[in-house]
Amino acid sequence: MSAVSRRAVIAFAALIGVSACGGTTPAAPAPTVPSSPAAGAWTWTDDRGRRISLPGVPKRVVAQSAAAAALWDFGVRPVAVFGPHRLKDGSRDPEVGEVDIATVESIGNVWGEFNVEKYASLRPDLLVAGMYQENTLWYVPEESAEAVGQIAPSVGVQLSGKPLVEIIERYGELAAALGADPDAPPVAEARARFEAAGAALKTLAAARPDLKVMVVTATPDALYVAYMPDHPDITYWSGLGLGIVSPERPTESEGGFWEVLSWENADKYAADVIGLPAVKAGQVYPWHAAERYSHLGYAQVMEELKGHLEGARDDVVE
Repeated sequence: MSAVSRRAVIAFAALIGVSACGGTTPAAPAPTVPSSPAAGAWTWTDDRGRRISLPGVPKRVVAQSAAAAALWDFGVRPVAVFGPHRLKDGSRDPEVGEVDIATVESIGNVWGEFNVEKYASLRPDLLVAGMYQENTLWYVPEESAEAVGQIAPSVGVQLSGKPLVEIIERYGELAAALGADPDAPPVAEARARFEAAGAALKTLAAARPDLKVMVVTATPDALYVAYMPDHPDITYWSGLGLGIVSPERPTESEGGFWEVLSWENADKYAADVIGLPAVKAGQVYPWHAAERYSHLGYAQVMEELKGHLEGARDDVVE
């Protein structure tokens, strides 16, 4: 799955972490993950079914930016990141969440950019990345995958085809295995905030049963309508009662995730949020298509989503 297909240029009503181009900037030495309370061998079976065995808990973790953001929220401090993390003005890309980009190394900031030599020089113990396509580590270039795999073992976390909460908990389990405290106050507070945000969105959905929402991304040539089962966040909101407009299963040629419509057919589906009448009504809101899978990340998403939908009209289409 390409970076482009995950970026929402225009969207429905959550938030959007738009990945921007930019160069890499050397940073100061980064902190390692917290010390594990247990000594001895470390093992982990990732979502590819690969079992990783190391002499001890990995200390030097390198992670794709969204994975780094999720791990950071659970208390793990990667030594380096790759994928969108620094904007052109030097500020932090939303995709990297709360990660302090001044204290982690950069080995690539855009799609297709992964400095294998620098990665090796960091002496990594472990690489972590999400997977939208089975067995494919996001933002690890195909042409570099073999070389990257020879330097250190990797953990893949499946991000599609699984429930939102399950993915978040998977990152939490990995963080705990890496030595983070799953009951640390910031982690517990984020979990409670996530649950409260979900409950509030469920209440809003029950009070607005006629509100129809469509999630899209767009290019100059086409409108991409999100296929709900392939997007854990949208599926979760639907489960809370929000009226999501979802197309039929995409054709194999479309590669899943979206139904691709020409702009001439952009009005195929009626929706109060997005959809052409919705555009005229000003009911177009950003969506974080690559939000980090943590309680804190999606608590913020649902809080903003609720704020947008509270004021949205549900009568812009018949």
